[in-house]
Amino acid sequence: MSHRICVIEGDGIGQEVIPAAVTVLQATGVDLTFEHAEGGFGCFQRRGTALPPETLALAQECDAVLFGATQSPSGKVDGYRSPILELRRELDLYANLRPVHSLPILASRPGIDLLIVRENTEGLYVRRECSDGEMAIAERVITRRASARIMRVACEQARSRRGHVTLVHKANVLVETDGLFRRTALEVAEAYPDVQVDELLVDTAAMRLVQSPERFDVIVTTNLYGDILSDEAAGLVGGLGLAASANVGDRHGLFEPVHGSAPDIAGRGIANPIAAILAGALMLDFLGESEAADRIRAAVLDVLEHGPRTPDLGGNARTIDVTQAVVRGLRDA
Repeated sequence: MSHRICVIEGDGIGQEVIPAAVTVLQATGVDLTFEHAEGGFGCFQRRGTALPPETLALAQECDAVLFGATQSPSGKVDGYRSPILELRRELDLYANLRPVHSLPILASRPGIDLLIVRENTEGLYVRRECSDGEMAIAERVITRRASARIMRVACEQARSRRGHVTLVHKANVLVETDGLFRRTALEVAEAYPDVQVDELLVDTAAMRLVQSPERFDVIVTTNLYGDILSDEAAGLVGGLGLAASANVGDRHGLFEPVHGSAPDIAGRGIANPIAAILAGALMLDFLGESEAADRIRAAVLDVLEHGPRTPDLGGNARTIDVTQAVVRGLRDA
């Protein structure tokens, strides 16, 4: 079966690691057609938009999107809107899935196999803010609909794993917003008697994630909490250079490395492509090509164990060296 993939490299090292992921995906033998599109802060500077209409249209038409990294301005830039947030909204990619596994490197804690399921469309990320210069106010949006569907995703994922969901919130303080999220999630859980559900306050969850990450199976939470906890979890197994995520909805899927555009190393050819390659594997899972996805993951594990490794992992290899090593692993399998 043929699959059309919209490729948005974005900014900085996105333009290096996404081509590496495409090279690996092509080596799997899966029938994939890659169609490239513009997006990111550089695109905004050239064209006045970070997500051109033709890019959004292509993303809507294709079977999946492979997304790189974007440079995010730290202050307000008139007219700029984050392309990844826009794509999540326009494609209704309401579930962010961040798998976290122990890896064969010294920086990784052993015994970790967890999945963070993050609500991906609301919370503080609705970007409703105002300020008079003395006071700034942000609105946080939590809806019953979004809370219910993200809990269903978490329970379905748990059924295919170890059958345990940890619901993370701060309902003791945010009584209305997190309270609605908690109540709705627990109502949904009643339809999954085969799934064990417990709950933690987000600060306690952060502590236990550091102390005993092996206790977790599936964590489900709101947008901002999920963003923070998933980066914390990535730090337990080697860092953001190895972390991939899936943004999925009922029709569309977008897959990306979690790291940023890394302007300090962009153009030097030393960016770690592993996160982007693993994002490609998640994309293959979404497309029903799990056998090829598993082959990629096996090749990546072999490279992580035996090298070559990029400088962020203590080696001196270049992006292309790691990419070619993964491709060799696929061909030798």
